[in-house]
Parts: sequence; C-alpha cells; structure tokens
Amino acid sequence: MVQQKGKTVVIKIGSNVLTQADGQPDKSRMESLVRQMVYLREQGLQLILITSGAVAFGRKSTIFEEKIDPVVQKQILAAVGQVELINAYKSFFGNRQTPIAQIMVTKSDFRDRKHYLNMKNCLEGLLKNNILPVINENDTVSVSELMFTDNDELAGLVAAMMDAENLLLLSNVDGIFKGHPSDPDAELIERVDAKTPSMGNYISSSKSSFGRGGMLTKMNMAKKSADLGIGVVIANGKREDVLIDYFHNRLRCTFFEPSRAKHNPKKWIAHSDHYSKGELVINSGAENALMSNKITSLLPIGVLEVRGDFIKGEILRIISEDGRKIGLGKAAYGAKVASEKIGQSNQKPIIHYDYLYLHQNNQ
Repeated sequence: MVQQKGKTVVIKIGSNVLTQADGQPDKSRMESLVRQMVYLREQGLQLILITSGAVAFGRKSTIFEEKIDPVVQKQILAAVGQVELINAYKSFFGNRQTPIAQIMVTKSDFRDRKHYLNMKNCLEGLLKNNILPVINENDTVSVSELMFTDNDELAGLVAAMMDAENLLLLSNVDGIFKGHPSDPDAELIERVDAKTPSMGNYISSSKSSFGRGGMLTKMNMAKKSADLGIGVVIANGKREDVLIDYFHNRLRCTFFEPSRAKHNPKKWIAHSDHYSKGELVINSGAENALMSNKITSLLPIGVLEVRGDFIKGEILRIISEDGRKIGLGKAAYGAKVASEKIGQSNQKPIIHYDYLYLHQNNQ
C-alpha cells in the first residue's frame, strides 16, 4: 500500500522498461505507460517524466562501419536515439491530446542556486500551462565526471527541486527483495522508513544491460529522497497497469515512507556534493550538537580545520575528525574569514541551519 498521492509526481522510466530482451525498443510498453500517465493527469496529478532509453533507441537504427571509441559510440547512439525516443513520446501523447516538452540536462545545469532556480521556473511554467515535461540526461555532451550516476539520481534531484510529493522509479523488478528477485522464495520489502535497517546486503551489485545504474543506486537515491520528505516507490514498469495500480493503492512495490519535508534550499544542498568547493573538519562536540534533535547551526568554535578556497554562498562538505562525511552546507562567509575564526566563540555561524543538510546516517 502506498500513501495518499500528492499533486506533483515525478515518474522515472528506466532503460530496461523500454527495451526488449533483444535490445530493441519496446514501443508497445511505452504506449501503455503513456496511456496510464494520461489517466493520472485526468485524475488531477501533475506529472514530470524522467526517461531513459535514448541509447537503446539509437541502437535500432545505427550501424557503425568501423571500430569506434566506446564513449564516442555512446554519444552517437544517444544523439540519434534521443530524436526517435522523443518522437515516439510525442506521437503517443499526441494521440491522447497531451502536449509535451523536451528538456535535456547535464549535472552542471544544477551547479548553483541560480541555475537550479532557472530550471525550476521553466518546469513550473510548463506545468502551469498543462504541458508534460519529458526530461533526459544529455549523454551527447556529458563527460564522466559531470554525469549523473544514472537517471535515478536525476529523478531524485528533479523531485526535490519541484517539491514533489511522490517519486516513482520504474525498473524491471517489483522492488527490493530479501534475496535475488528471480528467487520465488525471496521476500519483497514492501515498506521502508527511517528506522529500517540497512538493506544493502540484500542487493546485488550488478548493473543493467542498458543503463548505468543498479538497485543499489535506486535504494540510496530513494532513501535520500524520502529523507527530504518525498514518498518513493520502486516498482516494475513492465507490470501491466503499474501506474493505475499505484494510483489506486494496489501496487506490489517497495515504498519508502517520507520524513518531514525539508525547505527547498536544503533539498538543493542535499544534492550538491559534486559542487562543493571546500571542507570543514569539525570536532566531536560540534558533531554531537548537529546530530541532536535541536535546531543547530555550525559555529566556528566547533571547526578544527578549513580546507579549500571558497567564497560566501558556495557549498562546503562537513567532515568529522575521523574523516566521515557529516553533511553539506552553504558558506556564510569565505575561506579566509572562516580560517581566522576557527575555534572562536561568540561568532556568527559559518553555516546557518537553514542552509545545512545532514546525511541520513548522521541524523
């Protein structure tokens, strides 16, 4: 059973959902999912679609005459396939009088608050005009260090940015199992909350044939999104009427129960690890204060070391004395001033609580 639906729902469709066993695109599955998405919109939900599948669609119509660098090959398949992928969506949604818009993104598009809000404003404008955004990573121009882990990471970021109430991650299995999903005796974990023990030992580290990610990345992204206040469903996109069953609370799936929703700036900061410009090493007293249930900012008196050259407003990692990642935050002042204030009392916070995100295992 899934909790009551919110108005904004992000749906991520994985490569394996849109791809047949022989690697060819599964257009009948795509058409079925489009029909179901139109149904959800008719019930009053606002949808944002994150879709994989461009490379798989590119394979269908691309023949390489000579050996080619694997990275370039993927870029070509993504470029060719994206046209076919979006045209297929446009045709299927158009048959049901549903306008769509294509948005191609890279991780650098979310690198600062300004770019982040520009993206948010664009998506809000589309939704207000009843246009369904269809988002995919721009694999043609992404370089490895700026690539999302997979589209699950992109979906989690978009769900946080849009203050979505629910995020659906559609894969080719029903959810997270205690054991291998192909084992008939494996038990489906139907509900996960903040107190649920780690499930990493249940999950195979293998990745899919057609995508970059695996169930472990799905689980980690689902836990982070739930911590930010978003209810997350991991379900089988190849199951007939998966989205309709979701809407009517009869879907067999794994549901991550949301914690209390965080303010939007915290949601952006939670996904900003790759853009951090410096680090603050803190003492055990500061760590205990941050981990307590009290609303606490990070003060200079608790800082042992300032690393990196950052300015006011940039993202900082917060590190424990023994090297553990505690969280992320936005610098209230630059590295030079921060270094001068190390260990001093009666100083303004170096990271204010409103711009502080603590990793789940430290909360």
